[in-house]
Amino acid sequence: MSTTVEPSSERSAAEVNEEIRALWRRSGGTLSGEQRAEYQRLVLEWAAAAPQSVQAA
Repeated sequence: MSTTVEPSSERSAAEVNEEIRALWRRSGGTLSGEQRAEYQRLVLEWAAAAPQSVQAA
């Protein structure tokens, strides 16, 4: 299983977050192996879409 994020579409972090929340709602709070893989993929996609903090030097 690959853990790289494939940019199939440019979704915002908010859109991906909503899909993560929907996955948890559908699962009833316990993820199956397949759902866990989907969750990991979504978290990576969310992290890639989330705005990055800019720190002053």
